[in-house]
Amino acid sequence: MTTALLRKFMVAGAAVAALSVAACNKPAETQKAADDAAAQATTAAAAAQSAQDAATTASAASTDAAGAATDASQSANTASMAATAPAAPAAPATAPAK
Repeated sequence: MTTALLRKFMVAGAAVAALSVAACNKPAETQKAADDAAAQATTAAAAAQSAQDAATTASAASTDAAGAATDASQSANTASMAATAPAAPAAPATAPAK
């Protein structure tokens, strides 16, 4: 009975040792995967920042275009008011001197 128990402990110990060796090899693969994920996250963050910058630029351009449209509208209103103003009466023509 003691021999059988000792063999079971030895087999269990060998199994634990095998699992330990297998587990010790995993962190290197896990570390590489973590490094790859971090690199991809950095790339994604840079792309997100570029998109944010582009959105800010587009917003500024939209604001500028709206201002230009407002100015053009005001100029058109001023021009149309000037065009509809009554014409000044013409001065009578004078006879040419002889």
